Amino acid sequence: MKAGHLFLLAWAFVGVRAVAWSADSEVLRPRVPIDQIESARTVTNPFPVTPDMREKGKALFEGKAFCRACHGADGKGLGIDLDYSTFKGPLPRNFTDKMWQQARTDGELFWILKNGSPGTDMASFIPLVLTEEEAWQVLTYVRSFGEK
Repeated sequence: MKAGHLFLLAWAFVGVRAVAWSADSEVLRPRVPIDQIESARTVTNPFPVTPDMREKGKALFEGKAFCRACHGADGKGLGIDLDYSTFKGPLPRNFTDKMWQQARTDGELFWILKNGSPGTDMASFIPLVLTEEEAWQVLTYVRSFGEK
C-alpha cells in the first residue's frame, strides 16, 4: 500500500472515531442545569414499575403526550413528518441508546418533563399536558426502550 493511501486510511479512521466520540459525549451531556442536577438525581419514581404502568405510559407516549411525534413509535428520535431543519439544537433523544439510558436518572428525566430541555425544542409537559403521575407512567415506558 502506498504511503498516501495509508495516510488517507488512517485519517479516515481518526475522523470516524472523532465523530463517534462527539456523538457519545453529546449523549452523556445532561440537560438539567448544573446547579440543579444533584437535586434532580435524588428524585425517584414513587410508583411501582408494573406492566400496567408501562401500558399506560405507552398510551400517553403515543397519544395525549404526543412523544411519538418527535421520538418516533420506536423511540429512536426520528418522528414522522418532521422538518428537522426547524429544530433548535440537538435532535430528539434516541431512547433505545443504552448508553443514554444508563447515564440519565429517572429524576433527571422527570425534571425535563417538568421544565423542558434547555437548548432544544423539548418543552415542559408538567402540568400543562401531563399530571405528575402520568409523567412517571411515560418515563416507565421510555425506560422500556432501553431493555430491547
